[in-house]
Amino acid sequence: MSETPKSLYLRLGGYDAIAAVVDDLLPRLRQDSLLGRFWTSPRSVDTNNRERQLAIDFIAAAAGGPTIYLGRDMKLAHKGIGITKADYAAFMRCLFGQSGYVRDARARARRSRCLRIRPGTRDRRSIAIRSPSATL
Repeated sequence: MSETPKSLYLRLGGYDAIAAVVDDLLPRLRQDSLLGRFWTSPRSVDTNNRERQLAIDFIAAAAGGPTIYLGRDMKLAHKGIGITKADYAAFMRCLFGQSGYVRDARARARRSRCLRIRPGTRDRRSIAIRSPSATL
């Protein structure tokens, strides 16, 4: 009898690993020379905490975790703010240039071809999970 493959959520390390990646990522995005413009206005601690929690919930839910994402869909949330392909590339550079959590997750995703994020779309449907057990 074959064992059911782990969900992407579990392969990424679960909630705590996703939270650690987000905690590393958000300051990198804010300090990036290209992406920093999206965080130029003064923000309260509460706003920053909400952004963090929404990012964690979105990633965990999209990866098949037990989290419920209550934020706006990504297409609506980013509409009209002028995100370019260069911004997307800078985001990916910030994401994959960081902690071991992401490097390990990226290596696992590349090996299994289980996660592909398509440029130009920013909602849950833009994350394709290739596994025998699930697709989004």
